[in-house]
Amino acid sequence: MLNMAELSIHSRQQKHTYNFLFIRKHYEMILAIIAGLLILSGWLLEHLTDHSQWFIFLLAYIIGGYAKAKEGWEETVHERKLNVELLMILAAIGAACIGNWQEGAVLIFIFALSGALESYATARSSHALSELLAYKPETARLILNGSETLVPVEQLTIGDKIRVKPGERVSADGTIIKGETTVDQSTITGESVPVYLKTGEDMMAGTMNIEGSVVVRVNKRSHETVFSRILQMVQTAQEEKVPAQQFIEKVEPHYVKAVLLFTAIMLVAPPFIMDWTWHLTFYRAMILLVVTSPCALVASTMPAVLSAIAFGARQGILVKGGGHLELFSSINAIAFDKTGTLTVGRPEVTRVHVEPSTDIQSFLAIAGSIEHESTHPLASAIVRYAETQLGHKAWETALQIQTKPGFGVSGIINGISYKVGKAAYIGEEIIETFLQDTVKRPETDQTVVYVATKDKVLGYFALRDQMRKEAQEAINTLNHHGIATIMLTGDNERTAQAIAQEAGVTDAISNCLPDNKVTHIKALQKKHGKVAMIGDGINDTPALATADIGIAMGGGTDAALEAADIVLVKNDLKKMVNLVHFSKKMNRIIKQNVIFALAMIAFLIVNTFLGDLSLTLGVIGHEGSTILVILNGLRLLRG
Repeated sequence: MLNMAELSIHSRQQKHTYNFLFIRKHYEMILAIIAGLLILSGWLLEHLTDHSQWFIFLLAYIIGGYAKAKEGWEETVHERKLNVELLMILAAIGAACIGNWQEGAVLIFIFALSGALESYATARSSHALSELLAYKPETARLILNGSETLVPVEQLTIGDKIRVKPGERVSADGTIIKGETTVDQSTITGESVPVYLKTGEDMMAGTMNIEGSVVVRVNKRSHETVFSRILQMVQTAQEEKVPAQQFIEKVEPHYVKAVLLFTAIMLVAPPFIMDWTWHLTFYRAMILLVVTSPCALVASTMPAVLSAIAFGARQGILVKGGGHLELFSSINAIAFDKTGTLTVGRPEVTRVHVEPSTDIQSFLAIAGSIEHESTHPLASAIVRYAETQLGHKAWETALQIQTKPGFGVSGIINGISYKVGKAAYIGEEIIETFLQDTVKRPETDQTVVYVATKDKVLGYFALRDQMRKEAQEAINTLNHHGIATIMLTGDNERTAQAIAQEAGVTDAISNCLPDNKVTHIKALQKKHGKVAMIGDGINDTPALATADIGIAMGGGTDAALEAADIVLVKNDLKKMVNLVHFSKKMNRIIKQNVIFALAMIAFLIVNTFLGDLSLTLGVIGHEGSTILVILNGLRLLRG
């Protein structure tokens, strides 16, 4: 154990480390404040002594301008690129050359202060994304040979069993094989209400286990989890720039050259053209250097974009770059894959009908017993329905189970042979006889599974993939906003129209095979212009890549997640509506910032020529506009 002296030394070391990190993080602001205090003291001394305190203002120059001068010098020399920092430093030096030390120092102070605030604002919006790293699990409780061992999550492999205790974050994506609990999934889905999970249901890495202790079977390696993919997408999004930002950065060096050329002309021409004194000419040329600098213009996009992406991530909408979010506001049509996107991708029993002499309980038990031996999605749906209706899983023993892929399953129960499957497997003749005698014929848009003995049909199950609960509301809202909604499905035309009517889409493309979805997307682009595609499967990836914006359901395949530009983590189609509003708001704020920045530059230039603008007021107007556009962009952090 550590003695008191060692504890004291350790405490001091921690304090020094914290102080160092604090100063390193906020050094721009600290230097700006010191420069401000020096300016204040220099101004007071001048008024008390009637002597110039230029040396104090020079010290304010050096301390306050260090960070921006270093930044500007490195960008100019190493990247061979002119920048706004260079203009500010030249203006401050020019003010000093004509004896305006105080105004030059004020210029440096306000410029340094606005730079520090800009760095803080950018860091805040970036932090809203990178704070996800705090939720990244580092270790897992691996169950091996009956004992638990704490291991790094990178060592987990598919099939490993881990324990997650109350208050711990889930270490890996997996399925609960023992226990039940309530889980806070807000870090992944954006949903604040905890979710109850039981045996057989999936848990996601990075979510918080609240109540029960559960054993989970790992389904994905650490770098393949939903949480890891979110982090990768966030990092990609932070690096990508919107077209407006790319344009501004491309134009900035040329703009600075134009400002320097204009300033050079202003240093020479006014005494001959406008009858200005040389002192006044030089002074106003320095003001022009300040007010024509595009600081506010440069800051008009990036804080807004980072804030928008950060807010989207908290809402369960992952955007891989600001450009995709900017483009989404101009989308005219959205193509929806049907299975797994508009529907849940899992068939459910919608109707059961038995012939009059058959007991419904016996019918369900027979079907459940035989289908229990099959892994087909339709069989699983029938078993789930039978379990719900019978209230138990104690099936009759089915012998001699035989499966005919694509057709059905047969088996023997209590010496009687049964078949469960489609009409062609049971026999068209006895099916037709059964249907002639029944009033409740199955609907054409449903999949029908019959149960029969050797010479008699006992009844049928009608199944259909269920529409997502939020699909209709989302599609109706999109239609209301003038966005065309199109469903792509492999179903026949009659079935497709029935589903399209239920979903509320404006159009449906039936008999759509996986390999011709790209053709349909290109046709939609010619018809509507900008088109987004939303899907979840491997077969959707070419179409997702072809569409102007590809959107993947969070529960979809890895290939779809990779191909998409935007991911709906929670598989919630209502987020699409939020995305439309949010994209338009981001573009609106960026336009506001750009127009305001340009208008302010024009206003300050006009006032410089009219002779009513001092260097101090020019600095306040210029840097104040920069701070305002940054704060306007940060509004997107709240949605």
